[in-house]
Amino acid sequence: MTDTATDAAWTAFDAAATRDREARIADQFAADPERLSRMTVEAAGLYLDLSKQSWTKEGFEACLALAKTRGVEAARARLFGGEAVNDTEGRAVLHPALRAAQGADYKALGEPVSAEVDAVRRDMAAYATAVRDGRETGATGKAFTAIVHIGIGGSDLGPRLVWDALRPLDPAIDLRFVANIDPRDMAEALTGLDSETTLVIVVSKTFMTQETLANAEAAKAWLAKSLPETGREKHFIGVTAAPARAEGFGCGRTFAFRDWVGGRYSLWSAVSLSCVIALGPEAFDGLLAGARAMDDHFVSAPLKKNAPVLMALAQVWNVDGLGRHARTVAPYAHGLRRLAAFLQQLEMESNGKRVRRDGRPVERQTCPVVFGEPGTNGQHAFFQQIHQGPEVVPAEFVVVKRTHEATSESPLWANALAQAQALMQGKTTEAARAELSGIDAAEAGRLAAHKTFPGNRPSTTVVMERLTPEALGALLALYEHKTFVEGVIWDINSFDQWGVELGKVLAKAILSDVQVGAPSVGLDPSTAALLTRLMP
Repeated sequence: MTDTATDAAWTAFDAAATRDREARIADQFAADPERLSRMTVEAAGLYLDLSKQSWTKEGFEACLALAKTRGVEAARARLFGGEAVNDTEGRAVLHPALRAAQGADYKALGEPVSAEVDAVRRDMAAYATAVRDGRETGATGKAFTAIVHIGIGGSDLGPRLVWDALRPLDPAIDLRFVANIDPRDMAEALTGLDSETTLVIVVSKTFMTQETLANAEAAKAWLAKSLPETGREKHFIGVTAAPARAEGFGCGRTFAFRDWVGGRYSLWSAVSLSCVIALGPEAFDGLLAGARAMDDHFVSAPLKKNAPVLMALAQVWNVDGLGRHARTVAPYAHGLRRLAAFLQQLEMESNGKRVRRDGRPVERQTCPVVFGEPGTNGQHAFFQQIHQGPEVVPAEFVVVKRTHEATSESPLWANALAQAQALMQGKTTEAARAELSGIDAAEAGRLAAHKTFPGNRPSTTVVMERLTPEALGALLALYEHKTFVEGVIWDINSFDQWGVELGKVLAKAILSDVQVGAPSVGLDPSTAALLTRLMP
């Protein structure tokens, strides 16, 4: 769209936000009888309720007009068409190709990729089945009963979330994750394991990630202590876009993925090999199927009933329209306890940007701070702040109707519904004072102020029946596409992460100083003093 059209859409958006700023959410249901049907949507087995968001019907329409003007539909076509939507690195971004049905015809920059995806998926399933059946064994001929998955960032958070969400209570294979370069992380993961029956899977796109290689070296040394050299490589599997480096490191077998698979979008690839083994290929197929269903919805649904689009617009509305620069995510399911951490990387690494695609500084806010804990834990921590603190923090409730076969979860999801209701409804000073009837009037007046809740605080609720592989796949794909739509509206590249790189470069320089034994010339005084204090 032209700059003039874009400016006009943002002007209309800002005007609607100004009008809606003081509007009470609870009042909108009477003002707009169609509000609930307009602002709820079912997609890929999920039910989304955005009717408790801080927009009137007019604000909602202004958001939809903005999405249309910013070219969300055209950008979506470029993403699924395999064009170079990551324009700073000249790459396609084709995580949807990883979960497409067999025989699909995705292309990355014109190169067919689906046949390769299908082949890797078949190899993963065959290897996983062989490990699970005991046909794939270690150096001493014993079957594998444990996996240590080594990775960091996107090579850790996605598979870790999948395992937490879907693992059986008594798994046949003990899957453990190591990400932190702190040796304690690796020590905890290896404690109690038998090297003869342990498989180590090292996941690194470049096979050059400092933390991952350091942990891989530690695992290699641990295996070398008790295993014969012959056959030891069978305990070491590499998952990477640089298979030659993995083989040079000592991996006996590698599973590859391409550079059009972004790290934080990579759980659909061989990055989740450990989960394919520990959960079984059928569970992984279900995960892919759920994500594929969300892809189909995202591609085909009109903007006004498009789940990722509406989720993105709610965030843009809160951040840019109403100046709310944080959002909390509260999954009311123990299996989703890592969801907030996963979304921190997905959203903040993708959209925490300060320049637009053409390199000019952004003129509006981009990604808010994302944080969260599982409910009901968060209710006993930061919910006090979001109910009565001066800053309005939009909330997202992810509710699973049944999380466990043997029990009723109504006390769990009833809390989620109550918290969303309380955030919207609040409690007036008059109502608080009425609750204090019977005590001294002056004291009642003093306490009423403490018991007053301003309310009018927005939330979105996402509901699924059960935490199945399909439902989890749909949920994660929903957030991926939401993140992409936000990037389109903000005119930023959601698929690079240059801000991560500077710290890596400086860390290498500091490690060089450690080896020399003194701070290098030109190092700032604070860093030099800290380095001197911490050096051996």
